[in-house]
Order: sequence, then C-alpha cells, then structure tokens
Amino acid sequence: MLDTAFIQRKIKLIQEDLAKLESLTSYSFDEIAKDFVKLGAVERYLEKIITRAIDINSHIIAELGKGDESVRGYEDTFHVLADLGVYGKDFAAKVAPSAGLRNRLVHEYNGTDLEIIYKSVSDAITQYTKYCDCVLRFREKN
Repeated sequence: MLDTAFIQRKIKLIQEDLAKLESLTSYSFDEIAKDFVKLGAVERYLEKIITRAIDINSHIIAELGKGDESVRGYEDTFHVLADLGVYGKDFAAKVAPSAGLRNRLVHEYNGTDLEIIYKSVSDAITQYTKYCDCVLRFREKN
C-alpha cells in the first residue's frame, strides 16, 4: 500500500526546492561558476530534488512492483515507474539520466563540468515539475 503521506511530503519538498532552484535561473553561467555560494546552492538543490524522487520511486516499486523488476541503479527506478504506469516511457528516458548527475554531485567525481550542472537546472525544473504532477496523479488513482 502506498504511503500517501510519505509521497506528499517528498513531493512538497521537491516543489519547494524547485522554486528555490528557479530563483537562481536569473544568474548567468559565469555568475554561478564564480560564486561558490550560488554554485553550492545549485548543486545541493539538484542533489536533493533527484534524491527525493529516487526515494519516491523506490517506495512505489516496493509497494506496487511485482518483485521481479530489474533495478541495477537509481536510473532504473525511473524506468520501472514508467512500467508501473506512473508516466510514459518517453518521459522516463528524459528524466532517468538525472540520476547520473546526482551520483556525480554526491560522489564529487573529478572533472564534473560546471557547464553541465548549470545547463541541468532548466531541465530539472521542467522535468521534476512534470514528475511531481505525474506522481500526484498516480497516487490519486492508487
């Protein structure tokens, strides 16, 4: 059984962080890259948004999955949600790679291009706004 309070709380936190992330879109790449506070904020908001979505994905899979889902990594959780009818496969293909960005941010891989992080902001705002809408609609049906 889905824990609707858990899902609602995580979605609310994602939406709050999306609003904070959106407030940083008025800055140019150079302004973000040269300001360690702004850059740190962008990185942390992206990490928190993606991690919370992965938490939601894992919960939905645990509660509604058949137990035979192939989940080798966080990216796969987004594809399994498409299989469960939360959203379409096309959307899953767009949002799933964000798990890789999350891994780069969390594990501080050397050579993470700041421009990739900067460009990820607009994608994250668009994709995770849609993600939240899809999850909430799915929750209402189930």
